[in-house]
Amino acid sequence: MNRTQTTTTQVPYAVLNLRGEGSEDELTRSRNVGPLKYNGSLEQYEHFDVTPVIGREFAKDLQLVDILNADNSDDLIRDLAVLISRRGVCFFRDQDISGEQLIQLGHKIGQLSGRPSASGLHVHPLTEDTPELGSGVLAEISSDKQKKGGGLRQAYDDKSTYACTGWHSDITFENNPSDYAALKMHTLPETGGDTMWGSAYEVYDRISPPIQKLLEGLTATHDANFFHDEARRLGIPIKAVGRGHPMNQGEDLRAVHPVVRTNPVTGWKGLFVNYAFTKRFNDVTRDENDFLMKYCHDLLALNHDLQVRFRWTKNAVAIWDNRSTYHTATYDYDAKRAGDRVCSVGEKPYFDPKSVSRKQALKAEGKAW
Repeated sequence: MNRTQTTTTQVPYAVLNLRGEGSEDELTRSRNVGPLKYNGSLEQYEHFDVTPVIGREFAKDLQLVDILNADNSDDLIRDLAVLISRRGVCFFRDQDISGEQLIQLGHKIGQLSGRPSASGLHVHPLTEDTPELGSGVLAEISSDKQKKGGGLRQAYDDKSTYACTGWHSDITFENNPSDYAALKMHTLPETGGDTMWGSAYEVYDRISPPIQKLLEGLTATHDANFFHDEARRLGIPIKAVGRGHPMNQGEDLRAVHPVVRTNPVTGWKGLFVNYAFTKRFNDVTRDENDFLMKYCHDLLALNHDLQVRFRWTKNAVAIWDNRSTYHTATYDYDAKRAGDRVCSVGEKPYFDPKSVSRKQALKAEGKAW
């Protein structure tokens, strides 16, 4: 295939083993041959697990810029990636890290945890090239943009008054979506504007074995073509190339992914379905689709004990694994709220029939959580 060619066709889905054997494109696979081990190098820093299921917060004695500059930087960042993939999301307060350094960290987390060699940092399809911000890889997350309309709120505000419709995983409409994302908030309202994350591992573990087997055999279509309306409103073209991977091309913002996804860093299964972008289970009737979609969404939205809520403070950073978490902002503020986000591109999602659930893995390790 000519990798410079713009295409709107979907890459055929295949059930893959951990290295993606059977894939049509070597460049879409994780480079890992098995789950990565956490070597515990970050245990020296003060921290606590925010909930039993998801989230870890570090004290400010861990400065991300120090990890970048350490002599054993690669080892520390690899351990950080594994920890984030196990806990879903990690929080860091009072971080003195620049936008350029955040870009560097976002790149190295994905690179050192085994993402495909062809993957880089994502540029949103609505982004105009801005060289001063790394050609769009450092994206501004801003309430000013929300007030202008568009994005996920534009897609749902006229359809629902339920806040839970904002749950999503980043850029799952891409053939190769995100592995990790990092967000630093620098401008905050006095109160409000929290972000919530939910564990896709735990959602999977809430499902009975017969229904797990059903979902493991399904794929779903993820669609963000509503961004075309926003592009027309803003008077900018959809960015058809340069979105972090050669397979993330074209103006048709759709991709087909497995409903149950294996995380190549942990080897754990998670439910890979989200409110914002997952539009249809494939090869089932409409009635079956509607039932399964509501069931999957409710598993996330109605189980507060698999969620974590983070109250931002100035210069706090959150880094999460998009393969195994969902997140949503809380729109309960009027004052300005803004930050900078870096979104790394990972492997093409796959399901490994030999992978295990989080609870199975932790039980084998002798851990309750």
